[in-house]
Amino acid sequence: MSGVPLPSNLLPGDGSPEWFSRADNAWQLIAATLVGLQSVPGLIILYGGAVKKKWAVNSAFMSLYAFACVFFCWVVWGYRMSFGDELLPFWGKPAMSLEHTYLFKRAFLGAFPNATMVYFQCVFAAITLILIAGAVLGRMNFYAWMLFVPLWLTFSYTFTAFSIWSSSGFLTKMGIIDYSGGYVIHLSSGVAGFTAAYWVGPRLNKDRERFPPNNILLMLAGAGLLWMGWTGFNGGDPYTVNSDASLAVLNTHACTATSLLTWVILDVLFFRKPSVIGAVQGMITGLVCITPAAGVVEGWAALIMGVLSGSIPWFTMMVVHKRSKLLQKVDDTMAVFHTHAIAGTLGGLLTGLFADPRLNKLFYGTDGQYVGFFYGLGSKKVSTGFRQMGVQILGIIFVIFVNVISTSLICLFIRIFVPLRMSEEDMEIGDEAAHGEEAYAIWGQGDKLENSSSKYGSSLYDDVEAGGPKKKRGGTVEMMSN
Repeated sequence: MSGVPLPSNLLPGDGSPEWFSRADNAWQLIAATLVGLQSVPGLIILYGGAVKKKWAVNSAFMSLYAFACVFFCWVVWGYRMSFGDELLPFWGKPAMSLEHTYLFKRAFLGAFPNATMVYFQCVFAAITLILIAGAVLGRMNFYAWMLFVPLWLTFSYTFTAFSIWSSSGFLTKMGIIDYSGGYVIHLSSGVAGFTAAYWVGPRLNKDRERFPPNNILLMLAGAGLLWMGWTGFNGGDPYTVNSDASLAVLNTHACTATSLLTWVILDVLFFRKPSVIGAVQGMITGLVCITPAAGVVEGWAALIMGVLSGSIPWFTMMVVHKRSKLLQKVDDTMAVFHTHAIAGTLGGLLTGLFADPRLNKLFYGTDGQYVGFFYGLGSKKVSTGFRQMGVQILGIIFVIFVNVISTSLICLFIRIFVPLRMSEEDMEIGDEAAHGEEAYAIWGQGDKLENSSSKYGSSLYDDVEAGGPKKKRGGTVEMMSN
């Protein structure tokens, strides 16, 4: 109300000008930190527990290094290439984000400064590289990874981030809907990870045939951090503390829970064995699928997306993968192609179908431009709904094209200087050869004792590359035929 004096703690000042929202800034910093915790320690713990014991240190360290390297590159040149002044319709001009005169200015969206936006967007860029690492665990030369991270951030991530999220990007101007990174992060990481895995080459044959987690409980702890951290991942993208942020958080958890349950039910129906590792896969596909749609779809649509994200990637992983020579050839350690590329594509398409114009208006501030296909049919805006689906599909094609080409060129460039793949001798040893360190001072590689393995069988998810799910027949475990 005019004429009513504000409390002293709410008065504008040098550090909080008229446009500055303390509440929005506080939430944005918290959301960014939640996303950061998904990587450090979330994916560090998940990867470290999900791989064979001899790769626990290497897998965790790839994540830690990527987070640190991305942060440095981001503030020196990466952020401005992704969200700064236009150089090309899909790329920004490189520049530093370090001077307080720039960092204290208002961000391109939201009532908070550039410093907060740089931090928020940085943790998204970092987790994308860490997700790519999941495809090449267990054999990529760490020196090659040290080069890969800054090169891929510069010559791939910035392309898609600018094109889809920057207000100057060509796909942004066309009206693509990617609420929180289904395209920029998950489809990108899934395609790039699969492409990098092709160029790096496979693990040792015995590791592909048997790659048991060394600590499933530790893996679950990392998965839990990933799930809960998604509150900031999707809840922070309205860039304000409003009802849409709350809706995005609720939809995220509803879709994820439904996806996990769907995956477990399918495991029980077809393999008579509920798998903890399978449940984690279903959790991840649910998180990925809802990400491009989180705050622009109704709750009932989030549940439908959960059913589909728990079943379609399950089918591609457990059936299609086993019958595809290409998928069998490429050694994708953590199945990021299925959990991120397939689930991200599915999420982008379903967003085009279910995006509610009213929610899109709340998120984008534009009336009538963003209309899901089904809403277009119902409101006699069929052409607008068709156009939305066309833009969503164009975005998928663009992200796939950019990541296949850029990732391939980066890998080919790196191998001029260092091998992409560790030597056979070093892969036999693992962490000790790569880093001179071991994860645990205990015996074995995390394999089950012989009598335990023969009595209880192996997990369906020992390795998605290992020739297919296993089915018990007459007390023995046999591979299901293709």
